[in-house]
Amino acid sequence: MKIALGVCGGIAAYKSAEIVRLFADRGIRVQVIMTDSAREFVRPLTFAALSGEPVITGMFAAKRGAEANLDSAIEHIAVAQSIAGLVVAPVTADVLAKFALGIANDFLTTLYLATTAPVVVAPAMNVNMWEHPATRQNLEILRQRGVRVVDPGSGYLACGMTGPGRLAENEAIVSATLEALGAVQDLAGETVLITAGATRERIDPVRYLTNRSSGRMGYALAEAALRRGARVLLVSGPTALKPPSGVEVTSVESAADMLAAVLRLLPEASVVIKAAAVSDYTVGSPAPQKIKRTGKITLELDPTVDIVSEVARRRTSQIVIGFAAETENLLENARAKLRSKSLDAVVVNDVSREGVGFDSPRNAVTILSAAETIEVPECSKAEVAQRVLDQVFRLKQERKLVGSK
Repeated sequence: MKIALGVCGGIAAYKSAEIVRLFADRGIRVQVIMTDSAREFVRPLTFAALSGEPVITGMFAAKRGAEANLDSAIEHIAVAQSIAGLVVAPVTADVLAKFALGIANDFLTTLYLATTAPVVVAPAMNVNMWEHPATRQNLEILRQRGVRVVDPGSGYLACGMTGPGRLAENEAIVSATLEALGAVQDLAGETVLITAGATRERIDPVRYLTNRSSGRMGYALAEAALRRGARVLLVSGPTALKPPSGVEVTSVESAADMLAAVLRLLPEASVVIKAAAVSDYTVGSPAPQKIKRTGKITLELDPTVDIVSEVARRRTSQIVIGFAAETENLLENARAKLRSKSLDAVVVNDVSREGVGFDSPRNAVTILSAAETIEVPECSKAEVAQRVLDQVFRLKQERKLVGSK
């Protein structure tokens, strides 16, 4: 997930550096946009170093040529379309007024008008400015438009006065943003072990057996679990995807490699989600040299160990959720898997459908547990991940209720 953090001028601008770090700790990428006034208090290099992203300081980049200027002129649209949320901390009375009136005369105010993502603002200013009727009216306009306002705290201000106007605590700003993004920390304290991607079973030194899994579903689960406060252990087969920052990754290749990694990490986990598309068969005796093309060949395949069954057999108190990629009799096959493998839930999808599942950023699934059947219509895999983690949270709560009786 990526958000934009607007930083306005004022002594509180230095606190924004810590806000960047707090978001990064939660696996959230931050694109910082600074107003001209903010640059008088903090150097852009500080935010670039903390975020790992270039800092935007104006509408037009310092490039040469008409094409470069054109790219810069529409960059606010590209940023607006790429972010999950816009946070402005600190926001000054001036920028609040511009937001309320729809004035767009710099990158930040233009981005505000261009984005449809949730917006969170954390004001910081002199107490009289905070209490002025114009500021109060602007805040009310923004609240009515759905902007989340994190009210400032009270205390001694840099101007020498005492009263409301101090930037809210950094954790309060981050928490308000996570809530606005629907990223509540309901899995804090949990360690979630997730498998993702396909495995490869070697035929010879240059060939292997595999499947169409891209790993997107498992990686979406890892990012969503991280956002919801969990420690995330990701065991990944080969994929072109970049793991979310903050996730602990173990890279594997074969089904045997994945089994060994999962069993090693299992004692640390409180939740296991088996989203990987693991090969059901492996080549019994891979050729030590490249097989030459001389005609038909016969491969002798041995079944691999069923990882999710092995996890369910060895678990202590972990919640275990499996995935079922089916092409027919979806619910019947998934319910059989739920029972035979002693799982807490199964996520089943029809991989024969075009446009969802394998090789796609979208999916449509049914989540089955002993108590309920939840249909998740076609949506992004990020949204599917949230629905799966909702089920994890419900299962956790049910166990607590049973344990308290």
